[in-house]
Amino acid sequence: MRVAEVMTQGVQTVRPTMPAVAAWDLMRRKGIHHLVVTAGSDVVGVLSDRDAGGRNGASIRARSNVADLMTTDVVTIEPTAPVRKVANLMRGRTIGCIPVNDGKRLVGIVTVSDLLELLGRGVERPVKVGRRTTHHRVAAS
Repeated sequence: MRVAEVMTQGVQTVRPTMPAVAAWDLMRRKGIHHLVVTAGSDVVGVLSDRDAGGRNGASIRARSNVADLMTTDVVTIEPTAPVRKVANLMRGRTIGCIPVNDGKRLVGIVTVSDLLELLGRGVERPVKVGRRTTHHRVAAS
């Protein structure tokens, strides 16, 4: 299975100069936990609800913009990559999402929720074909 089959399309993006309060409000209204931060067509960061201080982070958000709080060390993945690769990247780096880029163009995002949904509905795996057993008849003596 490939990343393109599990990613969420229509990624919500924001600019680094957006006030953090406005970004938080956007996340709450849309019911999402991650915003991809772009400058032009380049992904420059990710802002998670945790980065923004969570429910009790109003004082942090009040005096900050997105650039102040976002994670800048962004890992991206291509849509043709195997789902196992994105899951291992997320687990290995302890991150909740990875933006999906097709070349330089942002085409989606994979979140922990996307992977859990995949797991919950079950992945159809091809049945392994076992070795054929050869039967020999031996003539009775």
